[in-house]
Amino acid sequence: MEHKLLVLCDPEEDYAQHMADFLRRKKDMDWEVRIFTVQEELQKFCAEEAIEILLVAESAYGDYVKALPAKLPIILNESGILREKNLANIDKYQPAEAVWQELLALYMEKSGERYPKVGTWKKGKLIGLYSPVRRCLQSTFGLTMGQLLAERYATLYVSFEFFAALEEWQDRERQDLSVLLYYQQNRPDSFGVQLQTLVKKVGKLDYVSPMLNGENLLYITPEQWKSLIQALLNAGNYEYIVLDLSESIQGLFEILNLCHKVYTIAREDSKALQKMNRYEQLLSLMEYEDVKVKTTKCHLPLFRKLPSEVESFSKGELAEYVGELLEKEGVF
Repeated sequence: MEHKLLVLCDPEEDYAQHMADFLRRKKDMDWEVRIFTVQEELQKFCAEEAIEILLVAESAYGDYVKALPAKLPIILNESGILREKNLANIDKYQPAEAVWQELLALYMEKSGERYPKVGTWKKGKLIGLYSPVRRCLQSTFGLTMGQLLAERYATLYVSFEFFAALEEWQDRERQDLSVLLYYQQNRPDSFGVQLQTLVKKVGKLDYVSPMLNGENLLYITPEQWKSLIQALLNAGNYEYIVLDLSESIQGLFEILNLCHKVYTIAREDSKALQKMNRYEQLLSLMEYEDVKVKTTKCHLPLFRKLPSEVESFSKGELAEYVGELLEKEGVF
């Protein structure tokens, strides 16, 4: 594939170098990143090369930039004031990942091209996590599985919890699962772009922030959930999509039936056994025997210590248990 040029111009050398290094680490990006801190050098370079994206600091923006033949000029806004309303502005002083997400969305919107990862189709498999037993480490189990899978495969984790327990995963700007659902329902042509811009990372694992308002989960129909899940598969970005499911959603059994594999955490106390029996009876009554066939029941041992940070879930006793389980079932 022919490389396209992304030129970053910023007199602040440390920022320019760090941002360029960050962009160069983005896998599958077909842009060659060049940085300039001196305007004259940028002018000379642009006179000889075709520029796809020009990312220029507000303090370096002037009449000479307007004349440069860049297909997509973008201002790195430093003052918080929108100077050039006809040009795209990105807040310079935010995390590099946030700058990247905004840049990517602008590029795909303006050019109509798809980010390379979107175009690299993968045949994805759904893994469903659900247990009728509460406080059984389901989400910790799921995140551990997601982290381990992500070390070998492109993996996405999606939580359907009413109250997601991981505070740091919540997006304060409400760029969460509800936004992705909106685009799938109302602007399907933009779904791939939004998926790329909403996805965040913890370690190598991709995730979409769970709904900040869990009550919204209750009103989404089974058909809407199935359409969203199918759109995630059709995007072709992921080899595994881990669905951390709960009773908060309509169509739970239908979604479990879509999954390639289901993992259910079981316990041996009397109340847990009663709940599991009722759950399995209901599956049979509703004619979802296939869900029972594809389900692996996990009787977790007593772990002496579990990691406190999500980034560390791929290590420790639970990780060993999950890794052995995946290896036994032929995933590894």
